[in-house]
Amino acid sequence: MQGLVIKNTGNIYSVKTDSAVVECRIKGNFRLKDIKSTNPVAVGDYVKISMREDNTAYISDILPRRNYIVRKASNLSKQSHILAANVDICLLVVTVNYPATSTTFIDRFLASAEAYRVPVVLVFNKTDLYNNEERASMESLIALYKSIGYRCLRTAATEGQGIEEIKEIIKGKVSLLAGNSGVGKSSIVNALSPETAARIGEISKIHNKGMHTTTYSEMFELMPGSYLVDTPGVKGFGTYNMEIEEIADYFLEIFKCSKGCRFGNCTHIHEPGCAVIEAVERGDIALSRYSSYLSMIEEKKEGKYRTSE
Repeated sequence: MQGLVIKNTGNIYSVKTDSAVVECRIKGNFRLKDIKSTNPVAVGDYVKISMREDNTAYISDILPRRNYIVRKASNLSKQSHILAANVDICLLVVTVNYPATSTTFIDRFLASAEAYRVPVVLVFNKTDLYNNEERASMESLIALYKSIGYRCLRTAATEGQGIEEIKEIIKGKVSLLAGNSGVGKSSIVNALSPETAARIGEISKIHNKGMHTTTYSEMFELMPGSYLVDTPGVKGFGTYNMEIEEIADYFLEIFKCSKGCRFGNCTHIHEPGCAVIEAVERGDIALSRYSSYLSMIEEKKEGKYRTSE
């Protein structure tokens, strides 16, 4: 029997089959290939199920993944946490205030998405709350990320602004909704589908009674054929399973510019004739992006991950 994982609450996985939703467990030594993960089975996975004589169901195998979004698990430097698998698009919700989303967080998320071939749309939420200075800061960030090639939306979810555009983007797709805590993901879900938001709210109340929210996520059908994976807010985004020499490949403008470097193995840190460093000095590559790149390099060298970023 095969099915789709639509909910993960740590030890129990809800798997949607052709005929029913089956509550499943995984074996204690179950691991996805050679990846050490806090959740070896993720929402969005297609899996095989085996039934035992006592009528309990176990996930016996994971079918090949098309893609997934993974981050380094907080305080577990050698483990990963998979946010979702087999997604068509990710909506990364960010805010320039109330609270402020750091560009480091945005850039780390985008780099990880590039590594696993997941398209990302940046959703700048709470636009109705910003003063002129904050709005100017937002427009500057939008101009930056648009110039790199990322689609950016302006939304005020509590006012319903930008919601129709989101509906068009996620129509017929499996979408992942992600972002820091407090950026308004729940408000966006409520604007998209009040019924779904109510279900998420009730489930969250139950779930928060003694369970770890960091491992909890669920897939909801917002509209016929349109699915949304709701994930808990994350404080930081530690990159996982990237080699130092690969990181530049996932910063699109750095990768493009690096073709002009004197040395083929240029790290873009100190080498003479580095086209990337020259571009940063000219202002063609944003200093914030370059700083994010350097922070990821430093993290890999030190083997550390700070959730404050």
